[in-house]
Amino acid sequence: MTSKISSAVVLATTLWGIVDANAQSYPARPITAIVGYAAGGPTDTIARIVTERMKPALGQPILVENVTGASGSIGTGRVARAAPDGYTISIGDWSTHVINGAIYPLNYDLLQDFAPVALLPSSPQTFLAKNAVPARDLKELIAWLKANQDKVSWGTPGAGAPGHITALLLQNLIGARFQFVSYRGAAPAMQDLVAGQIDVTTNQISNALPQIRAGKIKAYAVTSKARLDVAPEIPTADEAGLPGFYVSVWRGIWAPKQTPKDIVARLNAAVVETLADPAVRQRLAGIGEEIPARDQQTPEALGAFQKAEIEKWWPIIKAANIKPE
Repeated sequence: MTSKISSAVVLATTLWGIVDANAQSYPARPITAIVGYAAGGPTDTIARIVTERMKPALGQPILVENVTGASGSIGTGRVARAAPDGYTISIGDWSTHVINGAIYPLNYDLLQDFAPVALLPSSPQTFLAKNAVPARDLKELIAWLKANQDKVSWGTPGAGAPGHITALLLQNLIGARFQFVSYRGAAPAMQDLVAGQIDVTTNQISNALPQIRAGKIKAYAVTSKARLDVAPEIPTADEAGLPGFYVSVWRGIWAPKQTPKDIVARLNAAVVETLADPAVRQRLAGIGEEIPARDQQTPEALGAFQKAEIEKWWPIIKAANIKPE
């Protein structure tokens, strides 16, 4: 019996040594980060800023791969099925890791099938319209939307995407119905708004700011509690006539479940180092991104926050009866 126990201990110690050695040598090759949206959108933009700086921290590049469709759920599903070795990770957001679970019949569990790594910066939504829309402020825009609701085309990044949820909240609040036009991400929706192919959209300020400053589209309000330092000329929804209308799109990094804790810790440390870099912070602030506090950058904090967001938003989304498109 003693011999068998000794053999088991030796085997367990040997296996743990192999796992520990693998974790210590991680990463030994490039990492793939799956983004569920088209290139050029807000989540993709943040993913590329963050992963670029994570490279020197990890000693290996992170290659961003855009896997679009079903509001990011297809790309997220690929990560759920990936090997738990730290070489395939998900860079997602409020939509992919919260909202989609209330809309799509997912073949993975948003809480059980992923290992949280770190919370990333967040951004409010911005009410936007093509230049031909006559409204001069948010109150006039709402009046115009109500008067033309049968004709207004409202672009969204897909069913259940942040821009879609924001629009649904608005239409329920003002008692109107919009004609939604779904895209495979925020970037193509923005392109059609600039081209005048759609009338209105909501988008994260990081994605909209270049077009606003170029005078190619109109901005009416941001869905934050305070004006943004990067665009102080845009009023808050509170100031513009929609008191209490707050929507912030947060993002995060997840690995497949059962990814070794040492590897999760290695990835997390790279994110923390990245978000502390003055150059990165300045770059993110320049596009209106809010960086989470240091105590909110842990894997445990992301897991708890995601769970709380699911408990908050799922009843609201299910009550709205949003269906996949």
